[in-house]
Amino acid sequence: MALAALSENVITKDTEIKLGKYYSMDLTTALAHSNNAYFAAVGQRLGFERVSHYAHQYGLGEMAGWHIAGEHLGTFPATELDAKHGGVGKMCSFGESIALTPLQLGALMAAIANGGTLYYLQHPTSAEEIASFTPKVKRQLDIGPIIPEISDGLSGAVEYGTARFLRTSFIEEPVLGKTGTCSNNGTRFGWFASYANTEHGRIVSVFFLEGGRPTFGPKAAELAGHFYRNLYDHDYFSSKAPATAARSLSPAGAGISH
Repeated sequence: MALAALSENVITKDTEIKLGKYYSMDLTTALAHSNNAYFAAVGQRLGFERVSHYAHQYGLGEMAGWHIAGEHLGTFPATELDAKHGGVGKMCSFGESIALTPLQLGALMAAIANGGTLYYLQHPTSAEEIASFTPKVKRQLDIGPIIPEISDGLSGAVEYGTARFLRTSFIEEPVLGKTGTCSNNGTRFGWFASYANTEHGRIVSVFFLEGGRPTFGPKAAELAGHFYRNLYDHDYFSSKAPATAARSLSPAGAGISH
């Protein structure tokens, strides 16, 4: 939503959106604190047609992987959610009527991390496949100039916002990300998509949790911190990392790992 609204000049990084009689918010704060009301308002300003256009540009409703067995397509509806259920605002804040897969979210976060290239995700399963790994570009996204506009918010989520528990276990490298929390028929889902921004490259991770009441985005971010901690302790974020391993977990977002 942030990328779409910035692309359409509906907002700038510093645009204050009024969310109440005495309350307004800018993009950095909304991303850092995962504010649903802000993104509902942005979605209403964009309208369903533009939201749908950018959603498909960014990979929703299409396979993210390259011949990955068992991958699901996800769902992006052809029509706007009925107004009695919240319309486009509810779609853009709570994700109502949208089904997003971790691979789709990972591919988009990788495009943000690498400057705008949307790759097909690949899953090499043998040493030979890793050795011959070649990234496959799906398309270029025209987001390079606006990535800096969202970076402070993605960083803020980790430093002081909804993803701050990541820092309880990992403080050595910058991490930029966004949490998400939603529910369906009593089941709660917690998301955290992020990338570690290091001098030796960038690695994208998506944590998706499914469960009961304690399940939410901040918990997914906390687990991501342990993941980055483990990578760091095993010298992944260093020039000594083996080239084949680095390619299988591509900083360009072209590879995936369990």
